[in-house]
Amino acid sequence: MLLGTTVLLLLLGGAGQASAHAALRGADPADGAVLKAAPRSITLTFTESVGLIDDTFRVFDPGNGRVETGEAQHVDGRSDTARVTLPAKLGTGTFTVAWRVVSADSHPIAGAFTFSVGAPSATLATVPSGPVEDPAVAGLHKLGRYLAYGAAALLIGTAAFVALCRPPDVRPLRGLLVAGWWTFTASTVLLLLLRAPYETGAGPAQALDPSGLARTLTGRPGIALAARLLLLAAAAALLLRQRGRVRPTRATAVTGTALAVGLALTWAAAEHASAGIQVPAAMASSVLHLLAMAVWLGGLTALLTLLRHGTLPAAVAARFSRLATLSVTVLAVTGVYQAWRGLGTLDALTETTYGRTLLAKLAAVGLLLLAGAWSRQWTGRLVRTGTDTREIDVAVTETNEEEAEMPENQLVVKAAAVVGVSAKEGVAVRTPADAPAPRVEDRSADGPPLTPAEHAHRRALRRSVLAEVVVSVVVLGLTTVLTGTLPGRAQAEAATSGQAVGLPVASVTTVPFDMSSAGAPGARGTVQITLDPGRVGENSVQAVVYGPDGGFATVPELRLSFGLPGQDIGPLDAKITDRGGYWAADAVNLPLPGTWEMSVTVRASEIDQVTETKTVRITR
Repeated sequence: MLLGTTVLLLLLGGAGQASAHAALRGADPADGAVLKAAPRSITLTFTESVGLIDDTFRVFDPGNGRVETGEAQHVDGRSDTARVTLPAKLGTGTFTVAWRVVSADSHPIAGAFTFSVGAPSATLATVPSGPVEDPAVAGLHKLGRYLAYGAAALLIGTAAFVALCRPPDVRPLRGLLVAGWWTFTASTVLLLLLRAPYETGAGPAQALDPSGLARTLTGRPGIALAARLLLLAAAAALLLRQRGRVRPTRATAVTGTALAVGLALTWAAAEHASAGIQVPAAMASSVLHLLAMAVWLGGLTALLTLLRHGTLPAAVAARFSRLATLSVTVLAVTGVYQAWRGLGTLDALTETTYGRTLLAKLAAVGLLLLAGAWSRQWTGRLVRTGTDTREIDVAVTETNEEEAEMPENQLVVKAAAVVGVSAKEGVAVRTPADAPAPRVEDRSADGPPLTPAEHAHRRALRRSVLAEVVVSVVVLGLTTVLTGTLPGRAQAEAATSGQAVGLPVASVTTVPFDMSSAGAPGARGTVQITLDPGRVGENSVQAVVYGPDGGFATVPELRLSFGLPGQDIGPLDAKITDRGGYWAADAVNLPLPGTWEMSVTVRASEIDQVTETKTVRITR
């Protein structure tokens, strides 16, 4: 578990703000629009269905006062829209709209934009530019999801290993089942409590708010998590009923399979598969993908546990090898479909974060397959060793003393005749005339001693399986990252609509300046510069000067220029002019994406001025 947490932190620690799975397709009024008359409502359209929360819309007037609005609703029952009504007497100037919804696959998305009535004006309201979620809540939520994936693999995979690979001694595996169930349950409870602050962007303290929990249980993600807890309770009852039994009954196997499918559905019903195109096929693919992952990775942990306890017969290893091959086949088929569904185009494989993360996961899976091939080689050798050596040795010990004195080559033939051997299973079967003897798969560490060859093959198999388990931890981490990243198809849809994806919609930069040593009035304060939309092409610029007390301040002159040193572009003079309380320019052309240097010159008197430089990111 410590290894898994460490890998998670390495994978996610530098990821920064998580992207969401829906994107804004359009807004009415549009971002940066200047209207002659005040609109009666604000309407947003998204690339997929979204859920509304209490603070879906927050509208601020130029003085940063909260505008009273109606309740957020879907437009004409369309779940991919959100609308809020505005008061009849809205006023004039520049208004700031901050919005927040929950996408159909359970991830919150947020953004902001401005529009003006009459003419643009200075505004005290700022466009939010921070992360969508509270950093502490986001970190705990990612950890909870990672632990849930790992625990599902441990619980479902170990149970499948017991039922399908039929190890003779299941006692070492009971601890894995218990650990998997408790971790799965604890992570689900954590995710359920974090759901409300995760959706609203609040801090961890809101996780204990009863009203937030009640609201969570009315939404699809909350219902899915609650259903998962019920299924885990049923799984606990099944495990208690099975305690003390070596083999599950047919009824137990059927019930366990149904519970495993139900647990997988709690993911499919609330994440990627539940939104976008081909939802029924996507949900079926998601369930199969998760179950195959659990059977493979959880089975590896069970296999390694038995190897460490020295209670792994060759037949069990052979059965798991075939089961792992089937799981990999299912993973490959469903993975290709899910990749196509999420990416949309091959270009998205290298040009989007989702595609690059997918490539990293594919590389890790490739390493896992190589380690698996290594394990299959040692499994085959172990099976052959158990067939050719150990069973003959067992037969030899059961011959009488007279037979034991025969020449070695004749004795081997005699023993091989006494013991019927199945090369496929590595299992010795007595002839009917002989007394029954334990099968290889029923022997534990208390049975006949291992031969040197078996010792060597088991050690090699243990190392290869350990390598598989380590790489599988990385695969689970990348899977967690992938479920928190905007799919390439949704990103492309948002790009073609002309809307920015995520935050910020407009670039807002605060530049402090200080000329207090000169003693001139207005010699210290900040300049807030809004670059809208903050993308390649023409941008409008608004600059507001604030004094040290946070109030509006006036200066004799304000100049603004942009440069892109890496491309030898600039400085480009923005040619901002005094609009009566704020400075602005309607069209500043920034031709290339990249990190631009923005130089701000503030003149406080005829002889006192200062120039400050800040960087601003311009996207396509």
